[in-house]
Amino acid sequence: MLALLPLAVLMPLLLTLAMARWNADYDAVLIAKVESDLRIAEQYLGHLQTGSAESLRSIANSTAFQQALAKGPTAVRSHLEALRDDLELDFLEYLTLADLAPPLGRWPVIQAATQGQRASQIDIFTAEDLANVAPHLADQARIPLIDTEAAEPTSREVEDRGMVLHTAAPVALLGHHGVLRGGRLLNRNLGFIDTLNALVYLGGPAEQNRQGTATLFLEDTRVSTNVRLFEEVRALGTRVSAVVRNKVLGEGQTWLDRAFVVNDWYISGYLPLTDSYGTRVGMLYVGFLEAPYTAAKRNAYWTIVAVFLAVLVLSAPLFLWLAKGIFSPLERMSLTMKRVERGDLTARNGSIGRQDEIGQVARHLDSLLDQIQERDQRLRDWAGELNQRVDRRTVELRAANEKLEETFKQLVMSEKLASIGEITAGVAHEINNPVAVIQGNVDVMRMTLGPAAKEVGTELDLIDNQVMRIGAIVGRLLQFARPSEFGTFEESLDLAPLVSDCLVLVDHVISRQAIQVEKQFDQGVPPVPPVRIDPGELQQVVINLILNAAQAMEGPGLLRLSLEASSRDGRDGALLTVADTGCGIAEDDLAAVFNPFYTTKLGEGTGLGLSISQTLIQRAGGIISARNRKSGGAAFSIWLPSAQNAPIEAHGKAAE
Repeated sequence: MLALLPLAVLMPLLLTLAMARWNADYDAVLIAKVESDLRIAEQYLGHLQTGSAESLRSIANSTAFQQALAKGPTAVRSHLEALRDDLELDFLEYLTLADLAPPLGRWPVIQAATQGQRASQIDIFTAEDLANVAPHLADQARIPLIDTEAAEPTSREVEDRGMVLHTAAPVALLGHHGVLRGGRLLNRNLGFIDTLNALVYLGGPAEQNRQGTATLFLEDTRVSTNVRLFEEVRALGTRVSAVVRNKVLGEGQTWLDRAFVVNDWYISGYLPLTDSYGTRVGMLYVGFLEAPYTAAKRNAYWTIVAVFLAVLVLSAPLFLWLAKGIFSPLERMSLTMKRVERGDLTARNGSIGRQDEIGQVARHLDSLLDQIQERDQRLRDWAGELNQRVDRRTVELRAANEKLEETFKQLVMSEKLASIGEITAGVAHEINNPVAVIQGNVDVMRMTLGPAAKEVGTELDLIDNQVMRIGAIVGRLLQFARPSEFGTFEESLDLAPLVSDCLVLVDHVISRQAIQVEKQFDQGVPPVPPVRIDPGELQQVVINLILNAAQAMEGPGLLRLSLEASSRDGRDGALLTVADTGCGIAEDDLAAVFNPFYTTKLGEGTGLGLSISQTLIQRAGGIISARNRKSGGAAFSIWLPSAQNAPIEAHGKAAE
């Protein structure tokens, strides 16, 4: 498979891609050729128009025509009749200004001639128009319509209009002013269409093999063509397919593609034709039979396939023979490795009769197997010694295992105790809330009942005693869960780094609201002294104040953090201020902001943040306060005594 895969799979794939590309290029060349043919036909039609206009202008300016004008209308008609056949025109007439009233004056080519310009356009004449200029033209133009495959349905049976090469030139001689008008009916004009076909497809020996056709359409009906219905019957009256009609006449685009013409497929080009009014009235067609080129492509395909099969038949045995020289030694080595896997360490490749890379691999594999066999014997020798050592170590491992089991039990117990501590702390916190509600409602009952409360005083006192009992139990639970909160604080803390760390923790909130932070940490005299407080508790307070400030600003703003030395009641300490540019605090609410459950964020906060913060600061011997700034916003200040003045005994009482 490895040997034949490139030849039997990849090569056909490449050939298919190449043939597809060649086919596309071949079709593109055919389309380019028919486009070139269509341009030649278009230029020929334009040449006829230009030549006809020049001929009429020459006649209008000739001396002979001037002399005929001097003799009278009869002489003019005789003179023009003699010239009409030479110019291959179906009618040629002189129109005075009096003759140019409607309906003759409606033609744009005649209007251009009255303005002194020669003009030649394709115009559509009705049967009546044709009969007026020459009675025989109406019969020549009349073509019965033939049902045509793929054509657009129509109820018309006869095409009696005429497609006329309509030309006019101005006349201004010796006081004679008028228009010289001529026309050539293109319906059934076989000389015109055969000349066009010969010009396009009989240009030389290379064109002889192209079975080309040319057609002139009045709208979608063939009025002049060399396409044959039968041997000698031209396809006059047949109609173009609806697809071509819609694109060329409906959309005004040039068709360059294969198309079904009467009874066969042609490489076709259709060009829309417009009359002197600018309306699309017909099409000019050139094309050549597709069948010879399809046969040529088919022959090329089969030739390539035959050559490929011949190459495959001749080269496949050679490739297989070459592949066998590579894969046979590899198969031999594979069998050797399987014998080794089954435990036969004496298996070897032996000589494979090759000195190339594969032979080197085979010899190297035998060398490795020799080393493996030798090391296997050494390992067997070591196995006996290891068994003895294992027996000696087993006793030691048993003793160590017993110690590990005991240590593991201790670790499990410690982990359980830690989990119980976390659960206990959560349960104590959850119990405090309903207990506080119960105590509050008992107080409300006493206040509401007044003197009448004496009647249920025993019951209320009983509730108070039970609430106090619950509080004591919760206190012991908290002491068990967080014993550090009930001890003394021996840590001396520098406030500046802690505040900076807090900013890092809330950076996501500050960044999301685009809040600017201004730090004013006083490094003057006296310097800010260290304080004695649990870092975690102070960090909790500072973060709570920063988050409250961010929520108060509700978007971009300025957060100012200042730190300075400050003395209170003769004691040195540090003052930390957190100020914002938010909405501030209502003056009526300033005294209540530290009350439990007070909040301005209904449905969002619990109202415990500032209350807990006040408790933590007061427990450290400090003071927390709030005020409104004159420039707008609120400011919260935290004063803590220095480490030397910290009331250590107060912490001890708090622990109690």
